[in-house]
Parts: sequence; structure tokens; C-alpha cells
Amino acid sequence: MPRTADTSPGLKRPHLVSGPGYAALVVGLVVATVPVVAFAIGVGTVPVPVGEVVGVVWAHLFGDTSGLSPLTDQIVWQFRAPRVLLAAVAGGALSLAGVCLQTLVRNPLADPYLFGVTSGASLGAVVALTAGAGATAGLGVAGSAFVGSLISLVVVFVLAQRGGRLVGTSLVLAGVAVAYLGSAATSYLQLQANPAELRGVMFWLLGSLSGAGWDDLVAPATATAVVAVWLATRGRAMNALSVGDDTAAGLGVDVHRLRIVLLVTASLLTAAVVSSVGGIGFVGLIVPHAVRLVVGPDHRKVIPVSLVAGALFLVLVDLVTRTIDRPNEMPVGIFTAALGAPFFLVLLRRRKQALR
Repeated sequence: MPRTADTSPGLKRPHLVSGPGYAALVVGLVVATVPVVAFAIGVGTVPVPVGEVVGVVWAHLFGDTSGLSPLTDQIVWQFRAPRVLLAAVAGGALSLAGVCLQTLVRNPLADPYLFGVTSGASLGAVVALTAGAGATAGLGVAGSAFVGSLISLVVVFVLAQRGGRLVGTSLVLAGVAVAYLGSAATSYLQLQANPAELRGVMFWLLGSLSGAGWDDLVAPATATAVVAVWLATRGRAMNALSVGDDTAAGLGVDVHRLRIVLLVTASLLTAAVVSSVGGIGFVGLIVPHAVRLVVGPDHRKVIPVSLVAGALFLVLVDLVTRTIDRPNEMPVGIFTAALGAPFFLVLLRRRKQALR
């Protein structure tokens, strides 16, 4: 395919980080991830020093665990390590989903929640929580959430086609319609739930990493790894698409096919995350946009930085939810919304000023 990376307006504009600074930024983020994750694992009702955290993880990965304290081993390896790692995976996945959708519709305000996938996943999960296993064929909460998200994706995909092709504006409208429909159905089920079920439903809808286990990591981690590798090879095509359909087509990009793949990719990433941790909003809006302000719009740079920055962001947010009101725990979605809503308003204001 012809070179397309340098055709987008603004790809060569100076940004906060460019040239050799970009490599330093990536290395710095990756290196910072290790101590941040270790520190987050050590923080909790029973604090564990970072050195002991590293020792437990090292013993499980490379050595003999017989010399470990049973209590410390249980706290670090069974309870906190999967939770913190799931936060990192979820943050990276939602950030990549945001990059895909913002490129797809050429709008920095696009977010995975805009396309109805989250509302479909939430509806499936709430059905499982309130109606029991019989109503979901024994899929469980995670399985029901994933199926609900896929159904929403199919509906949005069908509604957004015009003349056999996907249209950006139709995607947004179809996504909003499906999101509202899913939210309405979810609200109705909440009204029918008994008080014992309602607290669990609300906590799940707002996003929660509590009770995470190693099994919960499999789906989102696999999806994130596969998508990250694929996106790393499509940076030039995404640059071309961000300029416009005609320009991208003229440079040899199959615009229709790329739109479909980006939509499916972002939706499956979001579905994998939501089915594991519930509804966590605004990560896919905040992180990619902040990354673009730092490294510029070139997707070859945006994709890897968004992945690592999203992971660090959600690990830190989850750390706040566990420590701000000990021993109680707050839903993660409350804090991401508290950060994301003002950020969204700032972006909206800047966009209006740019259009004047």
C-alpha cells in the first residue's frame, strides 16, 4: 500500500513530545508501569511492602513458593495482583477502543460508550443478576454481558449502513439510539429487582474491579494483545482515514473494510472489558485525546502510548477507589466519570471555538 503516514494535516506539527523525546516517553511509561503496579498491589487494608510484593510475584513466576508467608501470598497473588493487572488491561483496552472509534468517525469526542456496546453488555449482565441463570442459559454475568454487547453491535451495524456502506454519522445516531434503548431496559429491570440484588446491580453498572480473579483476565488480556498487534500494523491507513474517505481511497486504503474492522475491533474490546469489570466510562475519551495533545495525531505513535497510558491511568484510579474511604470501596466508574465529564466539556468548548 502507498505511504500514507505523512499525508494527514498536522502530522508534522510540533507537539509537546517529538523526535527522540517520543522514544524516551514510551520507555518512561513502560518502566514506570512496574513500580506503579507493585505499589498498587501492596496498598490495601493489610499493607504489603513493595519488596515483599516483588518477592511473591517472582516466586510464583520463576521460583519456589514454599518459603512464602501463606497470608502474604494469598493477599498478593490471589486477591490484589489479578485485580491490579485487570485494571491495567481494562484501561489499555478502553483506550485502544477510543482510538479506533475516534478515527472511525473522525471526531475526538467519540467514546466506546457512544456506540451502544456498553449498554448492551450492561443489559445482559443485569438480566443475569436479576433473572438468574435460567434466563441466560447458564452463561453467567460475564457471558451474558458479552452476548448483550454483541447483539448491540449487530443492531448498530445494520442500522448504520447506507447503500451497503457504513456511514460515520449514521454510526453515531444508531449507537445513541441503541444505547438509550439498552439503558431503558436496564432501568426497568432495576425497578423489578429486590433490594438484595439492587446493590450488586448498581455496583456492577458503575464498574468494579473487586473480586477479580485470574480467570477474569483471560478474555480482555487476549483481546487487547491481539488488537494492539493488529493496530500497530494499521497506523498509516488510520492516518489516511482520519483525513477523509476520498483521500484514504486515493492512497489505496479500502475505506469500507477498514471502517468495519475498526468498529468490530472497538466493540469487541469494550465488550471484553465490560463483561469482566462492568461499566467504566470516559477512559476511551480522556486517554487517547490527552495522548494526541502530547505526541500528535500520528497513529503509529498514538496507539502504543495510549495502550500504556490507559493502563497506568486505570491502575491509579482503582488505587484511589480503594483508599479514599477505607475500608469501604467506591465503584471505579464514579471517579472516571468525575474526571471525564469536565474533560468532555472542555473538549466541547474547544471544538466550538475551533469551528467559529
